[in-house]
Amino acid sequence: MTPLLTIAADQKSAEVTDWAARVGWLVGLVLFVALVYWLMREGWKWRGTLQGDLPELPSAPSEPGEATLTMSGRYHGSTTAGQWLDRIVAHGLGARSRVELTLTDAGLVVERPGANDFFVPAGQLREARLDKGIAGKVLTEGGLLVVTWAHGDRLIDSGFRSDTAAEHNTWVDTLNQMINNTEGAR
Repeated sequence: MTPLLTIAADQKSAEVTDWAARVGWLVGLVLFVALVYWLMREGWKWRGTLQGDLPELPSAPSEPGEATLTMSGRYHGSTTAGQWLDRIVAHGLGARSRVELTLTDAGLVVERPGANDFFVPAGQLREARLDKGIAGKVLTEGGLLVVTWAHGDRLIDSGFRSDTAAEHNTWVDTLNQMINNTEGAR
């Protein structure tokens, strides 16, 4: 054989894409992602079941009084007080949403479109502070208004972020002054 024929005999055509293998991998990947999503959803529901002893959230009184402060922003969730990663999901407290906060002499009105509204009576408020994080959300230092309140036999931290972050200091001062006045009256 001549060298030219030997070279031509050794050449192979390019491999053809194995579509069955690619489709199989794609289906496997989709099933894996669906399984992970389902497991996350079941974990969320299980956490809500474990927190089933949490009483129903109070609703705002029909006449809460004159507004001392108002704020528009985001609700980032609630956790067990002092444990910023222990998210509370029972009664919709784990659902992030837009929020309208109104502070009155009666307490704190939390209105959340698309989620459960709730009310924190003035006597249940314990502390307000600026923090940098709550379960699922970490911001710059002081970027989050955290309100600690009592509900049933638990202390709960709820995190809010105003559309105008400069409002946070006013909220902390006003809430802590209100809490101190309420404790003094007891």
